[in-house]
Amino acid sequence: MIENPRSRHNLGVGQTAEVTIRFRGSVGNYCGGLNSGATIHVERNAGWAAGEAMAKGKVVVEGNANMATGASMRGGTIHVKGSAAARCGVSLKGGTLIVEGDVGYLSAFMTHAGDLIVCGSTGAAFADSLWQGNVWVAGEIRSLGTDAKVVEATDDDQARVHGLLRENGVDGTFTFRKVVSEQKLWYFNNRNPDAWLKI
Repeated sequence: MIENPRSRHNLGVGQTAEVTIRFRGSVGNYCGGLNSGATIHVERNAGWAAGEAMAKGKVVVEGNANMATGASMRGGTIHVKGSAAARCGVSLKGGTLIVEGDVGYLSAFMTHAGDLIVCGSTGAAFADSLWQGNVWVAGEIRSLGTDAKVVEATDDDQARVHGLLRENGVDGTFTFRKVVSEQKLWYFNNRNPDAWLKI
């Protein structure tokens, strides 16, 4: 138990043991980054890049998280009980990232694998340059980024997502839409700028 972390940066970084660390207050940037087994609870808010590049374990933020939450994470679970700012889940490569509130612009940018579950709404350019992975939204999508489209989630999809939520103590009547890649950028052709250039 860490009392009054005073929003310091780099707290709980690089943990390899299966221990539980609780911060009683807000933390700064990169909390829980490179996590490889610990369970980290933040009782208030988190700065940039909480859980960045984590491989396993769990990071729980009771409040809101700033930009780039879960950037390049490869495994484990991040659960933000409030909202997350811009670029949430950028370059996601595995694991489960749950945001009970909203996410900011360019969230799910270049996602490759894993699950990003947004129970609220998104900012602009959501899932821009999406590769693969599973991207779910229950609320409003302000706008989609390049090479992303919305498809109807199947009953099995809905059941799977709600199963992941229940595993993390979230039980609701959300109906999720799935965002997938249109695959226009999979085979890049710079002679066709309409497929990737938006100014």
